[in-house]
Amino acid sequence: MLKKIDTVEQFDHVMKTEGEFYLLKHSLTCPISLAAYKEYEKFAGSDQDIPTYFLAVQDSRPLSNEIAERFEIKHESPQAILFSEGKPRWNASHWKITSRSLTDAANGN
Repeated sequence: MLKKIDTVEQFDHVMKTEGEFYLLKHSLTCPISLAAYKEYEKFAGSDQDIPTYFLAVQDSRPLSNEIAERFEIKHESPQAILFSEGKPRWNASHWKITSRSLTDAANGN
């Protein structure tokens, strides 16, 4: 199940409570982002134990910028990031965001 987060405070709470999770930066106006979102939904709907969160860049620009700056990951949209133990372990953008790539990253491949 996808859970939307909008604020730095919500993100910090997820960082404290989840050992591992995915975050998708999603643009509400980009067709490539829509395709990535559908792949992300497909991944989240499969039997995965990893929590899945997303933010809408247009609604949550301060959070999107904070993540880019804090973790030194150049902002892209769409962008999927796998966090583990408080650090980004993997990230991909645009057409590289597929249910398969998300599964592979979660499995350490």
